[in-house]
Amino acid sequence: MMLKKILTTGGLTLRPWRMLANRQCSSNNNSVSNAVDSLLLRSLKEHYHEVSKMTPPPKISPPAGFSIIKGALDNDGPVLKKIYGENEEILITVMRLSNILPGVSGAGDDDEDQLNQLFLHVDITKPGFTDSLHFLCGLYPDAIGIHTLSMRPKLRTPQFLATPNKYGGPGFHDLDENMKDVMHFYIEERGVDESLFTFLQAWLYVKDHRNLMCWFKTVGTFISNKGSVEAAK
Repeated sequence: MMLKKILTTGGLTLRPWRMLANRQCSSNNNSVSNAVDSLLLRSLKEHYHEVSKMTPPPKISPPAGFSIIKGALDNDGPVLKKIYGENEEILITVMRLSNILPGVSGAGDDDEDQLNQLFLHVDITKPGFTDSLHFLCGLYPDAIGIHTLSMRPKLRTPQFLATPNKYGGPGFHDLDENMKDVMHFYIEERGVDESLFTFLQAWLYVKDHRNLMCWFKTVGTFISNKGSVEAAK
């Protein structure tokens, strides 16, 4: 959780802010505001440079048959696609548990569970059908498990927690063991298995790194830019 550790090392800048806040009664408000802005910008700059020095994982290609969707790093849509057989398109979207349900883990910085547990949103579509066959799967370094299975309208953006507008079928856990085994074989036959883990974990790292760099830069630009405020006066 290297990116998380970077975010939690800025405590040294909090004490000066508190000291400044306590002196507001006896100080010029503009001076205090400028000092706080300066401290914040310095902290953002330090974090930005710290993150920029992090070594990215080795470049990894997706498993055979899958290709990276253009622009995937810039949005929250599918990451990989694959054409299976003559008319099936498989779309893979990946997230971590903390992205789906923020704050549910409570795991420590040294806990690798979040890094080693990914969630896949798998849509299998066919021409002429308005619905796709949708799987929500847990992906691990050495295994994959199906959480839910449903038919739903073809989606342009991932909705892991979307509620279907019509009956989506029985809960996957309610199916008999033979049906569960066959469903696992169905997706594995299409390349949706643990072989995706290494690439998708590295891809998430790159995306998180890129988002964090962008966040520090965007916040810094907002704090330092007073043009719009001056223009509104």
